[in-house]
Amino acid sequence: MARPYRSVLRDEQARLTRHAVVEAARNLFIERGYTGTTIDAVAERAGVSRKTVFTTVGGKAALLKVAWDWALAGDDLPIAMADRPALGVVLSQTDAKVLVASWARFVCEIAARLAPLYEVLRVAAQTDADVAEVHATSERNRLGGARSFVQHLDEVGGLRPDLDLDRATEVAAVLMDPMPCQRLVEDADWAMEDYAALIARMAGAALLPE
Repeated sequence: MARPYRSVLRDEQARLTRHAVVEAARNLFIERGYTGTTIDAVAERAGVSRKTVFTTVGGKAALLKVAWDWALAGDDLPIAMADRPALGVVLSQTDAKVLVASWARFVCEIAARLAPLYEVLRVAAQTDADVAEVHATSERNRLGGARSFVQHLDEVGGLRPDLDLDRATEVAAVLMDPMPCQRLVEDADWAMEDYAALIARMAGAALLPE
C-alpha cells in the first residue's frame, strides 16, 4: 500500500532535482555566458553529480533550451503557449484598443523573463549547432505568435487597411523582441508598467487605423 506514496515522493524529488539543475544552469549562463559555463560548474551549483545533470536534463544545449522554454512559459508545466489561459484572455478581446493593450502586457511579461537569456542564446547560436536550432525555433515561434495576434486584430476589424498581414506580423514580432526590455527595464530601470505602455503605444501607432 505504501508503493504509490513512495512513487509520488520519487517523482517530486526528481522534479526538484531537475529544477535545481536548470536554475543553476540558467544563472551560470547569465553570469558566465554559454562558453564559460561547464557541466561541472552546473553540477556544483546545483549540488548534484555531473552524471545527474546529464540524466535529468542533458548537455549544455539541452540545459539552455529547457531554461529558455521555462522562461518563455513562466513555469515548467507541459502546456503549449497556444493553450495557455493568459493567451486565451488576450485573444478573447474584441475591442481593438483593448486587444492591443492586453497583448502588450502579455508579451512584455514574457520579454522580461526571456531578456536575461536572450543574448546568451543569440551568441551561443553562432558557434553551437544545437543552440542554433533552439534559436531558430524560438524566432519561428515568435513570428507565429505575432501572426496569431495580428490575424485576430484583423478579424475584429482593428488592423489598419493599408497594412497586409505579413508586414503587420513583422512589426508585431519586432515589438516582442526581448532586448529592448533588457535595455529599458533591466539596464535603465524602467518600471514594467511604463515599458508595457510604450509597447502598447507603438503597436497602436503601427497597427491600428489612424
